[in-house]
Amino acid sequence: MPTEDRNQPGEDGRTASAAKLRMPSRLRGLSGKLLALTVIFVLLAEVLIFAPSISSMRLNWLRNHLNKSAAAAVVIDGLQSVEIPAEVQRDILSATGTRAIVLRKDGTTRLLAVSEMPQQLDAQYDLAEMDGWIAIRDALEEIAFGGERTISVSAPIGESSMQVEVVMNDSVLRKAMLQYSTRVAIFSLLISLMTGALLFISVNRLLIRPVRRLTHNIESFARDPENPASVIRPFTGRDELAFVAAHLASMQTQLQKTLRQQRNLADLGLAVSKINHDMRNILASAQLMSDRLADIDDPIVKSFAPKLVRAIDRAVSYSTDVLTFGQAPEAAPKRRRFPLHSLCQDLRDMLALGADIEFVDQIAEDLEVDADSEQLLRVIHNLCRNAAQALSGFITESPGGTGRITLSGQRIGSVVAITIDDNGPGMPQKARENLFSAFRGSARSGGTGLGLVIARELVLAHGGTIALVEKPGAGTQFRIEIPDLPAMLEDFRLKAKG
Repeated sequence: MPTEDRNQPGEDGRTASAAKLRMPSRLRGLSGKLLALTVIFVLLAEVLIFAPSISSMRLNWLRNHLNKSAAAAVVIDGLQSVEIPAEVQRDILSATGTRAIVLRKDGTTRLLAVSEMPQQLDAQYDLAEMDGWIAIRDALEEIAFGGERTISVSAPIGESSMQVEVVMNDSVLRKAMLQYSTRVAIFSLLISLMTGALLFISVNRLLIRPVRRLTHNIESFARDPENPASVIRPFTGRDELAFVAAHLASMQTQLQKTLRQQRNLADLGLAVSKINHDMRNILASAQLMSDRLADIDDPIVKSFAPKLVRAIDRAVSYSTDVLTFGQAPEAAPKRRRFPLHSLCQDLRDMLALGADIEFVDQIAEDLEVDADSEQLLRVIHNLCRNAAQALSGFITESPGGTGRITLSGQRIGSVVAITIDDNGPGMPQKARENLFSAFRGSARSGGTGLGLVIARELVLAHGGTIALVEKPGAGTQFRIEIPDLPAMLEDFRLKAKG
């Protein structure tokens, strides 16, 4: 056989399409996407953590300043009779980072130190009454709008009843919060990149690399499926990828066996077709000579001539069926609506039944079927020919009997049901078990069973069904169901416009 170029594209262009496919780079593939998603998700987690973290940082900063101011307030309050000089007050306020310190004790309020009293306060915060959500809100508000505001912050001093309140500018607070946020952002990015890199390396080694190996193997196997070296070697381990690789290796091995069998069958079929073609020509010549033997007026010749004719007829039918089965696939049905009764008239002439076999046509003249007339004729002719052959042998073994083939049909909604029935010996059990199987489903000795296989293919091409019907009496009955082809909306509109 000529060697086939495997690199040439097929009629459907699948090879050319496959050649355009390329494995994506690592950064554009699954591993790159996983790295990007990891970085994004870690950053999102850090953002969710950042809000309570910056809130806690702000509260700690304010408490530290309040503690410094509270310590100075307690000292100043102890010097009841001493007036604090203005310079000392400025030093205390500078050390505590405040503009005024107020002490509330025993229901009285005392201004301990002040540099410049603001005309109004932009915000007031009581740390004793501040919960988590309010603290987060105030922290975010400070970052977004702070820096030039004058705020008042108060809190109790330890476990005592005294309370200290300070007035301060929030520029230092906002600066500290921005520095903290920058550090958090840098550390979050570093953590994200480190986590993503470690995950990228791990997943690439554990998942992406085996998947790429599977992909490369599938590509190489598709290029040369009959090469034993293209079968993948199973992975080590017991994970899902090892399971997939093991099943892929088993599937590829089985597929190679099937391809070898198909190639051998194709070579054998070609040889059989050539032999069968020559054999049919020889049998045709023998058939002509056997027909002349029937005209010889000799008792001995007349006794074996009919048997010889039947044997040659079976051999010719066998050769014809094999050649028909080995031809190219059947063309798509050219469907149209036509009267089934006219097809049955042509069928009667094709069968050329003898006087001992009756053909009963029960098809109504107005019954129409939507099908390919030539293909449907072949289907019904195959079934009726099988029935006639079965009846001929049955009548020969039981002289005096009369065979009958009944053809009937009816429409049920959009489906036409056609029944072929005979009163012959019926189908053997072995033939029933291998029905519609080539070379195994024949009901007579020397048959091929290809007639039923071809008939089934033609019926299935119409979207229909063919089945052997169980009947109470003797004989064989087949039922064919052919549905109408659904009408296309565009065709209906074109007809309506016409």
